Formats: sequence, structure tokens, C-alpha cells
Amino acid sequence: MHSDQIVRTFTDYFRERGHELITGGTLLPPPSDPVLFTTSGMHPLTPHLEGRPHPQGRRLISVQRCLRTTDLDEVGDRTHLTVFEMLGSWSLGDYGHEQSLRWGYELLRDGFGIPPERLHVTVFGGDDEVGPDRRSLETWRELGLPVELTREDNWWSHDPVGLCGPDSEIFVWTGGPGTPPQGSPTTDPRWVEVWNHVSMRHRRHEDGTLRPLQQPGVDTGMGLERLVTVLQGHNSVYDSDLFEPWTEQLPSLWTLDDTSTRLVCDHLRSAVVVIGDGVRPSSTGRGHVLRRLIRRVLTTLWRDDPSRTLSDLPGEPLGHTLDHFRQPGGTGRVREVLRDEERRFGRLLERGRRVLARPQYKGPLSDDDYRCLHDTHGLPRDLVTTLRAS
Repeated sequence: MHSDQIVRTFTDYFRERGHELITGGTLLPPPSDPVLFTTSGMHPLTPHLEGRPHPQGRRLISVQRCLRTTDLDEVGDRTHLTVFEMLGSWSLGDYGHEQSLRWGYELLRDGFGIPPERLHVTVFGGDDEVGPDRRSLETWRELGLPVELTREDNWWSHDPVGLCGPDSEIFVWTGGPGTPPQGSPTTDPRWVEVWNHVSMRHRRHEDGTLRPLQQPGVDTGMGLERLVTVLQGHNSVYDSDLFEPWTEQLPSLWTLDDTSTRLVCDHLRSAVVVIGDGVRPSSTGRGHVLRRLIRRVLTTLWRDDPSRTLSDLPGEPLGHTLDHFRQPGGTGRVREVLRDEERRFGRLLERGRRVLARPQYKGPLSDDDYRCLHDTHGLPRDLVTTLRAS
């Protein structure tokens, strides 16, 4: 299935069951929200999961683009991404967790064509505060799927204080043709989680106590990129159609190892989305995240060949990303931002090399040296390290 078809299958399925599609567009949260970027599908719905009525009703779905910097150093492997999309469904005090599990199983089996024998689930097995999630356990057994009980892995909480509850995760076997499923999600990494269904039942208070919510709800999240990778039979998200224009055209433009190619593809794709949402490079806040993405790309490209330039980027991957994320404005604006930041970074590197050539910076650098280089010359520690290694 093509990624667009996967999204349509998800949204059509839940719309047929009374869910309203809410806007999952911009990465930028409301001005009153202290976070820089939306990090999950449920993030914009937190007030409504806490009981505030939603103008579109009690059954909702979204395709929410998200950005996380917590895994930035992991980008370059086969799975981690900076910008990604979450397919989410919610019941705001309407149907219960068991119904959500049944619909989830039905969609994976009938909508996406995953054989039941390739599915495995995990359920909260209880701890010192809360007993096992018996209703979910019974539901999965009725549906005939193998179940594994865990503790911490199946208790969802976004923060130490706030909404929380037991969850049930659905895994798909990715062992390949001719390899029958074996083990369980905690014993064999070929079981890949694709969908998490949270029974939002509790609130944890500052004193550590748990109290039941007056309006229990259901919050589910399924990463689109991971789902596409599994359904298309790939071992890497970068092999899916979501990354096709990037992975097809960049290797012929710049010769890089696999890890560097994936990093460049992810960071450039993510930068396009951030720029498309109106962010511009700066030294603080959201602009600093964008600046860091672009400069990590340039550092990777220039490590082997300083003549490489973002001006050589073909238009197809830029346009593909803007189209996929439904961002207007065209590629010209994106190119302008990327080229301007490349010029700024190039000038900073030239200045940095001149500064680091001074006698006082020839030997090992102290913390005071790094602070001076940053505060006086605008050279962050990681850039100094890169320049001294080159």
C-alpha cells in the first residue's frame, strides 16, 4: 500500500464509525503552550482528555505532524526521525478501551491486510498501585491474539504529574517470508510495535497519588512512518515511499556512507517542514532547532568535500515533502532559507578557524576556553570540536 492509501484507509475506517477528523497541521503549538513544537498526536488534545468539551465531538481522529529533538543523536539509524506523523484516535468519555482494541485489531487485519498470526499484544500486568488490566486481557483472548503481560512498558504517562493509565501495544512480526513468528515482544526485536492504545483512567498528583478521572477516555497513537515501513515490507523507514525522492536523488548528488545519507535525508526533510510552518533560523527557540538541523547537514557534507552546497539540491524532494505535509508556498522560499543559512554558517566556520589558530587555543581546551569561544566569538562547543578535528 502506498502511504497516501494507508492514511486514507485509517481515516475512512474511523469516519465510518462516527469519528471527526481534526486538523493535525502545524508543528507549532498554541502561543500559550510552553513547548517549542508539537511532540505527539495527543498533545493538542490534552485539555479535552482532561474533560473540556471538544467542538467536534467525543470521537476524534487526526494525522498530526510532530517534531522531537530528544532522539536527535540517534538519527542516522534505520528507524529514528526528527519530523514524523502520528495517526491518532480518541474517545473523550464515549466508548471504552475494549471497543478501541477491537477496532484496532479489525483495521489492522481487514483494512491493512495483516494476518492475525503476525500480531502479538502486550497488556499492563499490574503493579503495587494498580491491578492488572483484566478487561483488555480478556478482550485480546476473545480475539484470539497472544498476550504478554508487562509492568512499566504498559503504563502510559507523559509527565510525572498528570494524565496516565494502562495501555495495550500491538506488535507486528517482521521476521520476513518463511520465518514463522517466535518469542514475544520482550524477547525478540523482530516484533515491532505499531499501535498503542491508552486507557486514560487516572491522574497522578504532585504528592504521587493516583485518582480516577471523572471522564475516562481512550488515546491511541500509531506512527505513520513505522506503519508504512512494516506494511511495505522494508527494514528501514528510509526505504519507504515517504523518503523515495530523497533516497533516490541524494546518493547520486553526494557520495556518503549509509548513516550519513540517512542523517542528511532526515534533517533536510525535517528542515523543509519546519520552514514550511513559518520558522526561520535563529539563535534561540524554534529557530535554533532549525539552525541546528541545517548545520548538522552542512557539517556532514563538508566533512569530506567543502565544495558541496545546498544550492545543488534538486527540486523534486523539496516539492514532494511540501506536498505531503500540505504546505503551500513552493520550493523557492525553502531554497532561499537554506542558502542563506549555508552562507552564514560558512562565514562562521571561516571566523572559527582563524580564532582557533591563535596560540592560546592550540592545546587542550578548558571549560573556560569553551565558554569564551561561545560567549565572545559565537562558537558553540560542538562546532569547536568539529573544527579542531578537521
